[in-house]
Amino acid sequence: MACPGKDAWPELVGENGQTAKETIERENPLVTANVALVGSPGTTDFRCDRVRVFVDRDNSVVQVPVIG
Repeated sequence: MACPGKDAWPELVGENGQTAKETIERENPLVTANVALVGSPGTTDFRCDRVRVFVDRDNSVVQVPVIG
């Protein structure tokens, strides 16, 4: 499924989770970014309006944030 706007942010790996959230929502205002600890449970449904930002205990982004 193709979603409108930018759909991945590889340049944010290693950045602060809150900063990444703000960047994602600024670059694609059609999505809501949610910061979550890596390994946290979540739903598996695909949504064009959601980006999960997975961070470690230091609040650093550890995976490429993508729409889904």
